[in-house]
Amino acid sequence: MKTKPLGRTDLQVPEVGLGVWQYRGGVEPLRHGIELGANLIDTAEMYRTEDIVGEAVRGIREQVFVASKVSGDHLGYDQVLRAADASLRRLDIDTIDLYQIHWPSRNTPIEETMRAMETLVDTGRIRYIGVSNFSTDELVEAQAALSHHPIVSNQVLYNLRRREIERTLLPYCQRHDVTVIAYTPLDSGRLAGKPGLFPARETRALHEIAEANGKTAAQVALNWCTSHEGVIAIPKSDKVSRTTENCGASDWRLSEEDMARLDQAFA
Repeated sequence: MKTKPLGRTDLQVPEVGLGVWQYRGGVEPLRHGIELGANLIDTAEMYRTEDIVGEAVRGIREQVFVASKVSGDHLGYDQVLRAADASLRRLDIDTIDLYQIHWPSRNTPIEETMRAMETLVDTGRIRYIGVSNFSTDELVEAQAALSHHPIVSNQVLYNLRRREIERTLLPYCQRHDVTVIAYTPLDSGRLAGKPGLFPARETRALHEIAEANGKTAAQVALNWCTSHEGVIAIPKSDKVSRTTENCGASDWRLSEEDMARLDQAFA
Protein backbone atom coordinates (compact mmCIF):
# COMPACT_ATOMS: atom_id res chain seq x y z
CA MET A 1 0.00 0.00 0.00
CA LYS A 2 1.43 3.36 -1.03
CA THR A 3 1.25 6.14 1.56
CA LYS A 4 1.08 9.91 1.44
CA PRO A 5 1.86 12.58 4.03
CA LEU A 6 -1.06 13.88 6.06
CA GLY A 7 -1.04 17.63 5.47
CA ARG A 8 2.27 19.10 6.57
CA THR A 9 2.76 16.51 9.30
CA ASP A 10 5.45 13.83 9.32
CA LEU A 11 2.73 11.17 9.41
CA GLN A 12 2.17 8.90 6.42
CA VAL A 13 -1.35 7.58 5.76
CA PRO A 14 -2.47 4.97 3.20
CA GLU A 15 -3.68 6.32 -0.12
CA VAL A 16 -6.62 3.91 0.08
CA GLY A 17 -8.41 3.78 3.42
CA LEU A 18 -11.70 2.36 4.68
CA GLY A 19 -14.95 4.33 4.74
CA VAL A 20 -17.85 3.17 6.89
CA TRP A 21 -20.80 5.35 5.87
CA GLN A 22 -23.81 2.99 5.52
CA TYR A 23 -21.48 0.15 6.48
CA ARG A 24 -23.00 -3.24 7.31
CA GLY A 25 -20.03 -5.57 6.95
CA GLY A 26 -19.02 -6.23 10.55
CA VAL A 27 -15.47 -6.54 11.79
CA GLU A 28 -13.97 -8.92 9.22
CA PRO A 29 -13.73 -6.63 6.14
CA LEU A 30 -12.22 -3.87 8.28
CA ARG A 31 -9.66 -6.19 9.85
CA HIS A 32 -8.81 -7.56 6.41
CA GLY A 33 -8.31 -4.06 5.02
CA ILE A 34 -6.01 -3.19 7.90
CA GLU A 35 -3.96 -6.32 7.20
CA LEU A 36 -3.60 -5.18 3.57
CA GLY A 37 -2.31 -1.76 4.64
CA ALA A 38 -5.55 0.23 4.46
CA ASN A 39 -5.11 1.18 8.09
CA LEU A 40 -7.07 4.43 7.98
CA ILE A 41 -10.71 4.04 9.00
CA ASP A 42 -13.03 7.00 8.62
CA THR A 43 -16.27 7.20 10.59
CA ALA A 44 -18.49 9.89 12.13
CA GLU A 45 -20.91 10.36 14.98
CA MET A 46 -23.83 10.49 12.55
CA TYR A 47 -22.80 7.26 10.78
CA ARG A 48 -23.62 5.13 13.83
CA THR A 49 -20.62 2.93 13.02
CA GLU A 50 -18.15 4.11 15.63
CA ASP A 51 -18.89 1.09 17.79
CA ILE A 52 -18.00 -1.40 15.04
CA VAL A 53 -14.84 0.56 14.27
CA GLY A 54 -13.92 0.37 17.94
CA GLU A 55 -14.44 -3.37 17.86
CA ALA A 56 -12.32 -3.71 14.72
CA VAL A 57 -9.35 -1.83 16.19
CA ARG A 58 -9.48 -3.47 19.61
CA GLY A 59 -6.15 -5.10 20.35
CA ILE A 60 -4.47 -3.48 17.31
CA ARG A 61 -5.16 0.17 18.08
CA GLU A 62 -1.56 1.23 17.53
CA GLN A 63 -1.72 -0.09 13.96
CA VAL A 64 -4.76 1.94 12.89
CA PHE A 65 -5.33 5.62 12.11
CA VAL A 66 -8.85 6.37 13.34
CA ALA A 67 -10.73 9.36 11.90
CA SER A 68 -14.15 10.56 13.03
CA LYS A 69 -16.33 13.64 12.67
CA VAL A 70 -18.45 15.98 14.73
CA SER A 71 -21.84 16.77 13.21
CA GLY A 72 -22.26 20.18 11.63
CA ASP A 73 -25.22 20.60 13.97
CA HIS A 74 -22.99 20.31 17.07
CA LEU A 75 -20.40 23.03 16.51
CA GLY A 76 -20.77 25.19 19.61
CA TYR A 77 -17.73 25.08 21.90
CA ASP A 78 -19.25 22.82 24.55
CA GLN A 79 -21.09 20.75 21.94
CA VAL A 80 -17.83 19.89 20.15
CA LEU A 81 -16.20 18.78 23.39
CA ARG A 82 -19.18 16.63 24.36
CA ALA A 83 -19.39 15.10 20.88
CA ALA A 84 -15.71 14.18 20.91
CA ASP A 85 -16.00 12.59 24.35
CA ALA A 86 -19.02 10.59 23.18
CA SER A 87 -17.16 9.42 20.07
CA LEU A 88 -14.19 8.36 22.20
CA ARG A 89 -16.50 6.27 24.36
CA ARG A 90 -18.17 4.60 21.38
CA LEU A 91 -14.82 3.94 19.72
CA ASP A 92 -13.40 2.76 23.06
CA ILE A 93 -10.09 4.55 22.45
CA ASP A 94 -8.18 7.28 24.27
CA THR A 95 -7.43 9.54 21.29
CA ILE A 96 -9.02 10.15 17.89
CA ASP A 97 -6.25 10.53 15.33
CA LEU A 98 -8.16 12.87 13.01
CA TYR A 99 -11.26 14.73 14.15
CA GLN A 100 -13.17 16.51 11.41
CA ILE A 101 -15.99 19.02 11.23
CA HIS A 102 -18.51 17.09 9.14
CA TRP A 103 -19.93 20.18 7.42
CA PRO A 104 -19.76 23.93 8.06
CA SER A 105 -22.43 25.72 10.07
CA ARG A 106 -24.09 29.03 9.31
CA ASN A 107 -25.31 29.28 12.89
CA THR A 108 -22.08 28.93 14.87
CA PRO A 109 -19.06 31.21 14.37
CA ILE A 110 -16.15 29.21 13.02
CA GLU A 111 -13.89 30.82 15.63
CA GLU A 112 -15.89 29.16 18.41
CA THR A 113 -15.73 25.76 16.75
CA MET A 114 -12.02 25.97 16.06
CA ARG A 115 -11.31 27.04 19.63
CA ALA A 116 -12.95 23.81 20.74
CA MET A 117 -10.99 21.77 18.21
CA GLU A 118 -7.73 23.22 19.47
CA THR A 119 -8.77 22.47 23.04
CA LEU A 120 -9.26 18.85 22.02
CA VAL A 121 -5.73 18.69 20.62
CA ASP A 122 -4.26 20.44 23.65
CA THR A 123 -5.95 17.99 26.03
CA GLY A 124 -4.87 14.93 24.04
CA ARG A 125 -8.33 13.82 22.98
CA ILE A 126 -7.52 14.25 19.30
CA ARG A 127 -4.25 14.42 17.38
CA TYR A 128 -5.13 16.36 14.24
CA ILE A 129 -7.85 18.73 13.03
CA GLY A 130 -9.68 18.21 9.75
CA VAL A 131 -12.78 19.50 7.99
CA SER A 132 -15.24 17.97 5.56
CA ASN A 133 -17.43 19.42 2.82
CA PHE A 134 -15.74 22.83 3.15
CA SER A 135 -15.49 25.07 0.09
CA THR A 136 -12.29 26.97 -0.61
CA ASP A 137 -13.60 30.11 1.11
CA GLU A 138 -14.84 28.12 4.11
CA LEU A 139 -11.51 26.36 4.40
CA VAL A 140 -9.60 29.64 4.30
CA GLU A 141 -11.86 31.07 7.00
CA ALA A 142 -11.42 27.99 9.17
CA GLN A 143 -7.65 28.10 8.80
CA ALA A 144 -7.60 31.75 9.86
CA ALA A 145 -9.60 30.90 12.99
CA LEU A 146 -6.89 28.59 14.34
CA SER A 147 -4.11 29.91 16.54
CA HIS A 148 -1.63 27.07 17.01
CA HIS A 149 -2.78 23.90 15.23
CA PRO A 150 -3.26 23.48 11.44
CA ILE A 151 -6.03 21.94 9.39
CA VAL A 152 -4.46 18.84 7.86
CA SER A 153 -7.30 17.61 5.64
CA ASN A 154 -10.57 18.36 3.88
CA GLN A 155 -12.84 15.41 3.14
CA VAL A 156 -14.94 16.01 0.05
CA LEU A 157 -16.85 14.26 -2.73
CA TYR A 158 -14.49 13.35 -5.56
CA ASN A 159 -14.57 10.72 -8.28
CA LEU A 160 -14.35 10.42 -12.04
CA ARG A 161 -17.93 11.61 -12.42
CA ARG A 162 -17.93 14.32 -9.73
CA ARG A 163 -14.98 16.63 -10.30
CA GLU A 164 -16.18 20.01 -9.08
CA ILE A 165 -13.30 20.36 -6.62
CA GLU A 166 -10.85 20.56 -9.52
CA ARG A 167 -11.91 24.15 -10.23
CA THR A 168 -10.54 25.84 -7.13
CA LEU A 169 -10.59 23.64 -4.02
CA LEU A 170 -8.19 20.90 -5.12
CA PRO A 171 -5.54 23.34 -6.41
CA TYR A 172 -5.82 25.35 -3.19
CA CYS A 173 -5.37 22.24 -1.03
CA GLN A 174 -2.41 21.12 -3.11
CA ARG A 175 -0.72 24.51 -2.81
CA HIS A 176 -1.26 24.65 0.95
CA ASP A 177 -0.56 21.00 1.82
CA VAL A 178 -4.07 20.14 2.93
CA THR A 179 -4.74 16.46 2.22
CA VAL A 180 -7.92 15.83 0.22
CA ILE A 181 -9.79 12.76 1.46
CA ALA A 182 -12.05 11.65 -1.40
CA TYR A 183 -15.32 10.15 -0.25
CA THR A 184 -17.63 8.20 -2.58
CA PRO A 185 -14.64 7.64 -4.89
CA LEU A 186 -16.53 4.88 -6.71
CA ASP A 187 -19.68 6.99 -7.18
CA SER A 188 -21.65 4.80 -4.73
CA GLY A 189 -20.41 1.66 -6.48
CA ARG A 190 -21.43 2.70 -9.97
CA LEU A 191 -17.81 3.00 -11.12
CA ALA A 192 -17.24 -0.59 -10.00
CA GLY A 193 -20.21 -2.01 -11.88
CA LYS A 194 -20.76 -3.71 -15.18
CA PRO A 195 -20.45 -1.96 -18.56
CA GLY A 196 -23.50 -0.05 -19.71
CA LEU A 197 -24.25 1.97 -16.57
CA PHE A 198 -22.84 5.18 -18.07
CA PRO A 199 -22.60 6.74 -21.50
CA ALA A 200 -20.70 4.56 -23.93
CA ARG A 201 -17.66 6.84 -24.07
CA GLU A 202 -17.17 6.68 -20.29
CA THR A 203 -17.83 2.95 -20.04
CA ARG A 204 -15.55 2.07 -22.93
CA ALA A 205 -12.63 4.12 -21.61
CA LEU A 206 -12.89 2.80 -18.06
CA HIS A 207 -13.17 -0.86 -18.99
CA GLU A 208 -10.64 -0.81 -21.82
CA ILE A 209 -8.07 0.82 -19.54
CA ALA A 210 -8.87 -1.70 -16.80
CA GLU A 211 -8.38 -4.61 -19.20
CA ALA A 212 -5.14 -3.21 -20.58
CA ASN A 213 -3.71 -2.83 -17.08
CA GLY A 214 -4.95 -6.17 -15.78
CA LYS A 215 -7.09 -4.36 -13.20
CA THR A 216 -10.78 -3.97 -12.44
CA ALA A 217 -12.86 -0.90 -13.22
CA ALA A 218 -13.02 -0.09 -9.50
CA GLN A 219 -9.25 -0.26 -9.18
CA VAL A 220 -8.79 2.06 -12.15
CA ALA A 221 -11.31 4.56 -10.75
CA LEU A 222 -9.62 4.56 -7.34
CA ASN A 223 -6.15 4.83 -8.86
CA TRP A 224 -7.32 7.79 -10.92
CA CYS A 225 -8.25 9.53 -7.64
CA THR A 226 -5.04 8.76 -5.82
CA SER A 227 -2.89 9.63 -8.83
CA HIS A 228 -3.66 13.26 -8.01
CA GLU A 229 -1.20 15.00 -5.72
CA GLY A 230 -2.34 15.12 -2.11
CA VAL A 231 -5.46 12.96 -2.63
CA ILE A 232 -6.34 9.77 -0.76
CA ALA A 233 -9.57 7.77 -1.13
CA ILE A 234 -11.85 6.03 1.38
CA PRO A 235 -14.09 3.56 -0.47
CA LYS A 236 -16.64 1.59 1.53
CA SER A 237 -17.06 -2.15 1.21
CA ASP A 238 -19.11 -4.60 3.25
CA LYS A 239 -17.31 -7.63 1.79
CA VAL A 240 -13.80 -9.02 2.25
CA SER A 241 -13.49 -9.68 -1.48
CA ARG A 242 -14.38 -6.11 -2.39
CA THR A 243 -12.02 -4.76 0.26
CA THR A 244 -9.24 -6.83 -1.30
CA GLU A 245 -10.13 -5.41 -4.70
CA ASN A 246 -10.13 -1.84 -3.43
CA CYS A 247 -6.74 -2.26 -1.76
CA GLY A 248 -5.42 -3.55 -5.09
CA ALA A 249 -5.89 -0.03 -6.45
CA SER A 250 -2.63 0.96 -4.76
CA ASP A 251 1.07 0.25 -5.42
CA TRP A 252 0.84 1.01 -9.15
CA ARG A 253 -0.01 4.01 -11.32
CA LEU A 254 -2.03 4.68 -14.41
CA SER A 255 0.03 6.03 -17.30
CA GLU A 256 -0.23 9.64 -18.36
CA GLU A 257 -2.02 8.46 -21.49
CA ASP A 258 -4.57 6.52 -19.44
CA MET A 259 -5.15 9.49 -17.15
CA ALA A 260 -5.65 11.79 -20.12
CA ARG A 261 -8.11 9.40 -21.75
CA LEU A 262 -10.15 9.10 -18.56
CA ASP A 263 -10.12 12.85 -18.06
CA GLN A 264 -11.40 13.35 -21.59
CA ALA A 265 -14.00 10.56 -21.42
CA PHE A 266 -15.48 11.76 -18.14
CA ALA A 267 -15.17 15.49 -18.81
